[in-house]
Amino acid sequence: MLVGAVAIAFSGILFRLAHVSASTGAFYRGVFALPPLWLLARREAKRYGRQRRRAISLAWIAGAFFAVDLILWHNGIEQVGAGLATVLGNTQVVLVGLLAWVLLRERPHRSSLYAIPIVAFGVLLISGALESGAYGRNPPLGVLYGLLTAVAYSGFLLVLREGSRDLRRPAGPLFVATLASAVGCVSIGAVVGDLDLTPSWAATGWLVVLALSSQVLGWLLISTSLPRLPAVVTSILLTFQPLCSVVFAALIVNESPSALQLAGAACILVGLVTATIGRRPAPAAEPELAG
Repeated sequence: MLVGAVAIAFSGILFRLAHVSASTGAFYRGVFALPPLWLLARREAKRYGRQRRRAISLAWIAGAFFAVDLILWHNGIEQVGAGLATVLGNTQVVLVGLLAWVLLRERPHRSSLYAIPIVAFGVLLISGALESGAYGRNPPLGVLYGLLTAVAYSGFLLVLREGSRDLRRPAGPLFVATLASAVGCVSIGAVVGDLDLTPSWAATGWLVVLALSSQVLGWLLISTSLPRLPAVVTSILLTFQPLCSVVFAALIVNESPSALQLAGAACILVGLVTATIGRRPAPAAEPELAG
């Protein structure tokens, strides 16, 4: 999960380097990821048979959430930068644990509950909400996009987690979700009017790197881990992504986090340790998945 989080931490930076619209970046992230995911999904189908209809349906729903998540997040990046937009999107740390408790009856471990306010406070500090002159073109609008991103991201994580219960098939559900996301992004982009189907060669290169590193490698690792971990632990471990994004954005695209934002990064690390130390062991595989 942590390795996957590092891989997707570059997503916002690669989107910024591509210099394309929100819908264009989201659409091509999915399109360029489809061929390798299709090959892996086909290999799984040959070994284990076709996916169950329920898993396919859930993957389509997850992809719809992901399309909304990506477009909102890309708009947030344009307003507050890659690092802060990623942090704001990860307020899902609180939402996903609460939703899993209410909807899935999955009571979180006590250490995970202790970690939620620590991580939430770190997210608040990194967002720049407690200081004047916050970084970004339009911080209030960026915060709005970020919070809406968190809602969509929570739905995506929960649904993808439910659709990835067959531990032998990490690629199949991710392929369907990515296909659904690409369809959703091109539809939203056509309605909004910011979709560019002919980006420059330089932009295409960055989008290919984005698709292969984040959408294929990063999300394969994450989707493999999702059904093996409690929902709250998953969401807290994924906050390693905004921590890395803030650091990498400062180094690569010259975004400048303040002292309060660095303190927030330290809070997130404390939350990660708090959640991991008291983590429950992963549940045993269900009978139909064993072997």
